[in-house]
Amino acid sequence: MIQAADLPETIPVFPLPGALLLPRARLPLHIFEPRYLAMVEDALKSRTRLIGMICPRETPNGEKRLNAIGCAGRITGFSETEDGRYMITLSGISRFRVKEEVQGFTPYRRCAVDWAPFSRDLGLAETDQGFDRSEFLQILGRYFASQKLSSDWDSLKEAEPELLVNAISMLCPFSPEDKQALLEAPSLTTRRETLVTLIEFALRGGSAEDLIQ
Repeated sequence: MIQAADLPETIPVFPLPGALLLPRARLPLHIFEPRYLAMVEDALKSRTRLIGMICPRETPNGEKRLNAIGCAGRITGFSETEDGRYMITLSGISRFRVKEEVQGFTPYRRCAVDWAPFSRDLGLAETDQGFDRSEFLQILGRYFASQKLSSDWDSLKEAEPELLVNAISMLCPFSPEDKQALLEAPSLTTRRETLVTLIEFALRGGSAEDLIQ
């Protein structure tokens, strides 16, 4: 298990719109761009094998910048295809706040980051005292039906609250802004409440932009 002292001050970052990684969750990724192939190769050589997932945002003048908060994952699964692409699995370790982008000679981006605001991410799974599984699964079932999504409902009924809430947060086709709100939720309870609000809004036919505003 990675401890706070193991976390590096600088990490490679993978800006991917709409992708969400959360602590103790897993994110499969298909890597094919040369710069990100190099990023994975370098990460595999490092002691922690960390890659920071972060969502880019577009400014009013059309410039793409990194959001202030992302989540780092450790490469825990790796395979290579015959044509040189990588299939990897990132296991979420901790969120981070970007301090500054580090210039260098790598083809991918790197950032100096601050882990301190999210020290709780390295601990045990979070609890949610207000979690009502029956109510949550009911609204989730309506949402999945509206989006024509399928799921293993038996597994959902047995999953721990953190695993369930985080998995649904990562899988649902929300906007990048909504995914960022779920990432930045200060607690599991807040994330679950945000998730339910997004689902309810979608069921009413609202748009994500209206909700954000």
